Amino acid sequence: MNNPANQVFTGRVISLDVMRGIIMLLLCAESCHVFIALSELHPAQPFAALVDQFFHHPWHGLRFWDLVQPAFMFMAGAAMYISYSRKLAKGVSWNDNLKHVLWRSLKLFICGTALHCVYAGKMVWELWNVLTQLSITSIIAYVIINRSFTYQIVVSVLLLLLTEVLYRTVLMPGFDQPFVQHHNFGAYMDTVLMGKINSDGWVAINIIPTAVHTIWGVLAGRLLVSFRSSTEKIKLLVICGIISLALGFGLDWAGITPIIKRISTTSFALASAGWVLLMLAAIYWLVDVKQNVKHAWIFTVMGMNAIFIYLFFETVGMQWVNGFVNIFTGGMLQQFFNAPQHIAALVSALAAWIAEWGLCYWLYKRKIFFKL
Repeated sequence: MNNPANQVFTGRVISLDVMRGIIMLLLCAESCHVFIALSELHPAQPFAALVDQFFHHPWHGLRFWDLVQPAFMFMAGAAMYISYSRKLAKGVSWNDNLKHVLWRSLKLFICGTALHCVYAGKMVWELWNVLTQLSITSIIAYVIINRSFTYQIVVSVLLLLLTEVLYRTVLMPGFDQPFVQHHNFGAYMDTVLMGKINSDGWVAINIIPTAVHTIWGVLAGRLLVSFRSSTEKIKLLVICGIISLALGFGLDWAGITPIIKRISTTSFALASAGWVLLMLAAIYWLVDVKQNVKHAWIFTVMGMNAIFIYLFFETVGMQWVNGFVNIFTGGMLQQFFNAPQHIAALVSALAAWIAEWGLCYWLYKRKIFFKL
């Protein structure tokens, strides 16, 4: 077995920080209702089609916004590998680090389930949050983090095959239509785990196929901090991305498995991973190879406090900041300038977005980084 510590150099891969920051900036914009405000402008085409890309596809299909969660899981895997490799270099063993991974996963699980209580305004038991899923996929990815590239790819394929088998063979009464909303295996498992199903079609059993994103994130992190040339790294990312896209869309176009984000079908897991790999290759080329880092801080200030700002804008942000900012932005525009409601809403959303980015900037400048 190869020791990953021998493949790592000490330089920081800035592109990973930038990509993580982009993801958090987009999620923050959603929380501040920027995309809803844009859609309420009722823009003409082609701008309307562009705005639609910032909302999840209702079922069978793929939009840009469907890639954000896979990218989030992917970046978490990459960060986990880089952190682990640095600990190995310092003499921390796999077993010793396992305790940290398990403790962190427990905290992620608690935060994820607690967020659903905040959304509901009462105590509920729901397992659909991305943090809850990441708490499980992180453990799966860590268990095999020391294994070879081939071993991890085989495990990934087996997880996708398991997803296919479960959806196609476990056909319970009322849940016997593999790819029909609310009538599939994932919805059935939600009744077992939580005694309810999600009205929007999300399922908790997505942890199986999305574990692939975390595992592949580990492999990408391993590649990017290796001693391979930047050209080799980009080639490998692009080749893997194209293969993954071809497999995912091929399964969909052939009518074998539809691309459905809400139940994370095998075709979706592959297609979304393909796009994420290509985006990572592009950002790595732009930032780490071409050294276009002058404005990287705009994104890294959020990426360096990713989990904190996610919890912040999903709780304090949605519960208080959005409304408070609205009073002194959109509210004032309406009160003193008789601004239209949709314009005031957009100004308020953008102001809240800037304010929450400003919080991250304030923390970044003071080197305050919250870790789970």
